[in-house]
Amino acid sequence: MKWATALAIAVLASTTASSQDASVRIPAQKVNAALRAQLPESFRTAGKLISANNSSFPPYTIVVGSNQYTGASVDLATAVGELLGVRIEHVSVNGLSGQLTGIKAGRFQFAIGPVGDFKYRQQQNDFVDWVQEFVVFAVPKGNPTKITDIADTCGQRIAVMAAGSAEIAIREQSKKCTAAGKPAVVVQAYADQPTSILAVRSKRADAFFSSQAPLTYYVQQAKGELELVALGRANGFADLYQGAVVPKGSPLGPVLAAAINALIANGTYAIVMKKWGLGGNQITKAGLNLSMH
Repeated sequence: MKWATALAIAVLASTTASSQDASVRIPAQKVNAALRAQLPESFRTAGKLISANNSSFPPYTIVVGSNQYTGASVDLATAVGELLGVRIEHVSVNGLSGQLTGIKAGRFQFAIGPVGDFKYRQQQNDFVDWVQEFVVFAVPKGNPTKITDIADTCGQRIAVMAAGSAEIAIREQSKKCTAAGKPAVVVQAYADQPTSILAVRSKRADAFFSSQAPLTYYVQQAKGELELVALGRANGFADLYQGAVVPKGSPLGPVLAAAINALIANGTYAIVMKKWGLGGNQITKAGLNLSMH
């Protein structure tokens, strides 16, 4: 598993430059004194906030080398930090469960994400939603196993991110398959996106089921080897909001929401999303715990 992750991330790093519009420049932000005053004093004193990231999640977060980060989430976090007068420090954490555990334990102040916002997750965390997402499949070119909807996955080998919302949805689908007398879905749960997509490219999995934005990125980088399928379908999800994660009841949540809305108002948010090809994922207003499902 470790060699596969390393290989996938190396391939990813080599293609990062072509995935973005390098001509787009993100405007620097001036400190917003009113927003900064809303930060807990301990954060203002420390002068930084630590965001936990789940390795590479392009085009939102891309790890280049050992500790360099780029992507839409990183650009947005930088702008938020400038507004609040603090530095955002990014660290990689293995898996979503590791991120959430570390946030709960206070090792990290938040995760810029975006992470899927669901009611069951809201019991332990607050979500500062800043994108809307869709969940689809990346498959080998030609769609050899003929997936057009999540209902077509019975008996197929489906890669997912471990502990993510897609894993929950595909396991629910597997139950529906067996209840109907069909073969169960063979669920392959991986710790990160690069390893998951590599499983499809190496034909160890029939498809990777995940968020449309990062899958679009990987398909573009695969140079004709992969394609997206089951677009425009619910695929086990209702409206899917994603965002930053903070501890339940943390005063940081409302401050982050206000800062992101300030970036929406001054046009910076749209510039970040355009730079990374995420225009279709924009929302008009960030908010806390927007998901009703």
